[in-house]
Amino acid sequence: MIVRDLGVCDYTVTWRRMSDFTDARCADTGDELWLLQHPPVYTLGKNGKPEHVLRPGRIPVIHSDRGGQVTYHGPGQLIAYVLLDIQRKRIGVRELVTRLEQSVIALLAEYGIDARARADAPGVYVGEAKIAALGLRVRRGKSFHGLALNVDMSLEPFSRINPCGHAGLAVTQLADLAGPVEFETVQKQLVQQLQKHLK
Repeated sequence: MIVRDLGVCDYTVTWRRMSDFTDARCADTGDELWLLQHPPVYTLGKNGKPEHVLRPGRIPVIHSDRGGQVTYHGPGQLIAYVLLDIQRKRIGVRELVTRLEQSVIALLAEYGIDARARADAPGVYVGEAKIAALGLRVRRGKSFHGLALNVDMSLEPFSRINPCGHAGLAVTQLADLAGPVEFETVQKQLVQQLQKHLK
């Protein structure tokens, strides 16, 4: 799996690049993992309901083609986009979601944090608070989009939406649970876990 550190990237530009990459894939195209951060943006999934966006203010709202409802992306949040040939890997979408969740849960365990997945709402939770969101799109057996892990960011924008379509859902982040963390270190740890779980 080719790992690309893209730094800070505009959401729409990255989405277009992912889509183009997926459309251009052939049978022997290698899988890729894109790591990045987005400037502040709210994204609504393919079937997302606009009423879950409460007070966006000056933060743009973009209608995306991923699964899921509304979420927020911003600096200090680690994005991992998984561009995989899941048909070649012989795994389904549900299995991919589970492996992504397991990767985050294993990473958080390295910090002594007990996290879990929920059958009724994809993502990773610490207690009742969400720390990582998932949203995928699969086209012709190829996945794109991926996961967003809250590392060390402003959580205030989440109060202006119903995160993932759940009113009043609490949101947390690694820095609040484990103390000061190095973003680059967390990124390396996530790559290791994803490489392990996506073999």
